[in-house]
Amino acid sequence: MPVRSLPEALYSADQTRELDRLAGEAGLSGEELMERAGRAAFDVLLSRWPDVSRPAVLCGGGNNGGDGYVVARLAREAGLEPVIHHLRDPERMKGDALTMARRARDAGVPMRALSLDDLPVDAPLLVDGLLGTGISGALREDIRAVIEALDRLGKPVLALDVPSGLNADTGAPAGAVLSADCTITFIGVNRGLLTGAGPVHSGELLFDDLGVDRPVYQHIDRPVWRPTPARLRQWLPPRRRDAHKGHFGHVLVVGGDHGFAGAPLMTAQAAARCGAGLVSLATRPEHAPAVLARQPEIMVRGVDGAESLRPLLEKASVVAVGPGLGAGPWGRVLLEEVLESGLPLVIDADGLNLLVEMDADARDNWILTPHPGEAGRLLGSDGASVQADRFAALESLAARYGGTVLLKGLGTLVRGDGGTALISDGNPGMATGGMGDVLTGVIAALHAQGLPGYQAAALGAMAHARAADRAAAADGERGLLATDLLAALRPVLNGDDER
Repeated sequence: MPVRSLPEALYSADQTRELDRLAGEAGLSGEELMERAGRAAFDVLLSRWPDVSRPAVLCGGGNNGGDGYVVARLAREAGLEPVIHHLRDPERMKGDALTMARRARDAGVPMRALSLDDLPVDAPLLVDGLLGTGISGALREDIRAVIEALDRLGKPVLALDVPSGLNADTGAPAGAVLSADCTITFIGVNRGLLTGAGPVHSGELLFDDLGVDRPVYQHIDRPVWRPTPARLRQWLPPRRRDAHKGHFGHVLVVGGDHGFAGAPLMTAQAAARCGAGLVSLATRPEHAPAVLARQPEIMVRGVDGAESLRPLLEKASVVAVGPGLGAGPWGRVLLEEVLESGLPLVIDADGLNLLVEMDADARDNWILTPHPGEAGRLLGSDGASVQADRFAALESLAARYGGTVLLKGLGTLVRGDGGTALISDGNPGMATGGMGDVLTGVIAALHAQGLPGYQAAALGAMAHARAADRAAAADGERGLLATDLLAALRPVLNGDDER
């Protein structure tokens, strides 16, 4: 079966349409591409649902529907009994899609108009070729009602390109989505499939480049990319035999107001586990004994204010500030001193909320790591607005604050001077307290070891997510703790990551 692993590059809907056009210029006609897409999808159907003999193929009026007509014809030719349910009269279609509709009709595939009064209620499988990547705004009310009704049938769904109703650019629903058990996408993977609600509705995601030559892809400028272990090995090479701790930076973690000692401790532990040469923790004095008992490799210092923090800043190469910092005077004074130092920073949690209060100016040498709620506050909006278009929110954060911005969530996004990265690893077990604190330490450690801010954030988020996947694979997602990632991070960062 010609389905391959996901590529590193991800594209917008406009970019995938441009890839289609460029493939045509390179000698692959639209008709040939449609035939290949239909064949790839039919192969998936046979592989995933070998016992299904009467699939319902849902066809819209565009090229996505054309792919569906190919699937239906191939199913008929293979001895199955497909039925096409169309949104538009096939004879009103255009171009290659019309050609495929006529071929399916000539092959004897039954065709019926799809409506609320005529749904494929008895079909064992739905092949979704209704809308594809073409939607940009809210669905028309009649289309939304049909998609909701189809989704309520609870049938297995194979989606072609994009589940109908999902925005291929943002990963946000356009009012209703026909959730898929499996989605096969062609030529270029749309970025919305891997962030926001995209992974929720796409199910298993498969890819086929349909034989498009590699030079075609070189015409698309700066696509979103997925960090991989191969890129990590490229950017974080093996250490020299004569290396010493001074070569790998000194991370200073600042945080841990009364009652919040655990957050900065986890950040410091992660920084140590991820290869920082030295790790210090500036926190409330009463937390020092517990930190030393838990992790003696961390140099913990009790600080009451700016004066006691200043000598620690003089020795640091990167500062991670925010975990457990609190919103009170102690945390604000420490953050102001950290900002005054001019050092490279990783700012998370309470540090981000204090930035909003302080109306901080943009700077080039920090990494901000908000979750959607924090991102909303940084932008003067809310988490729901951020999730409605995560890419737009990311661009706004980068424009307002500069440096590198990492927007957490399903399909974490990173924006900096190296472009935009999307993290496709991770699992629901990560939805627990402390995960962000560990991520802050991972990024700070990579930054201290010499990776530029953007690379440290992108590769740090990838390593963090893959460590969580390793930990969940061992004992399951439910009950996964942030500290469970500490041991798993070492093999990921040392190249012993076979998945």
